Amino acid sequence: MAPTFPKPIKIIFLSILLLIKIKITYGQPNQSILVFYMQDVGKGPNATVLPIIGIKDKVWSYNTFGTIFAVDDPITLTSSPTSTQIGSAQGIITVTSQDGANVNIILSIVFNNAQYSRSTLEIQGTSRQHENLRELSVVGGTGRFRFARGFIVFETISYDASNNQSIIRLTITLETP
Repeated sequence: MAPTFPKPIKIIFLSILLLIKIKITYGQPNQSILVFYMQDVGKGPNATVLPIIGIKDKVWSYNTFGTIFAVDDPITLTSSPTSTQIGSAQGIITVTSQDGANVNIILSIVFNNAQYSRSTLEIQGTSRQHENLRELSVVGGTGRFRFARGFIVFETISYDASNNQSIIRLTITLETP
C-alpha cells in the first residue's frame, strides 16, 4: 500500500515541482556572439586614447606603471576605419603592473545605431597587453543588454607603430536573461 500524505504537503510538493519546471523552461539565458571593431588612435589631432596622468618625471606610456589613459574609440561594423560607426568605447585604461605588461580596463561600449541605440555594455578586467588575444569580463549593460554577463576577446588585427594606430576585433559572447 502506497503511503498517503496530508493534502497541504501534496500541494506544497507539487508547487515546488512546478516552480522548478518554470525555472528550467523559462529561466535559461539567451547566448549571443557579437563582433565589432575598435579604431584606436594614440597620436595626432584625431587621437582617441590619450594619457591623462602618470608618475612625475616618467614618460607616460602604455609600458609605464601608473599611467592612466582616457579612451573614446569609435566602434565600427568592419575593420575599415571608414566603416559604419555604431558606437564608441569610452573609459579608462591604467597600467597596473610594475613591468608594464598588464593594464586594467574599465570600458563602456556606448551604442548609437538603430539596433542597439541607447544601450551599453560594461567591460572590466586585466588585459595582458603584449598578447594578441586578451579576454576581459562583460559585467553588465543597459537597454537591450540589461543584466548581460559574458566575456569579450580583444584581438589586435593591425597595428601601425608610426601613427600609434590599432584596429582591434571585439568578439563579445553574452548571456542575457
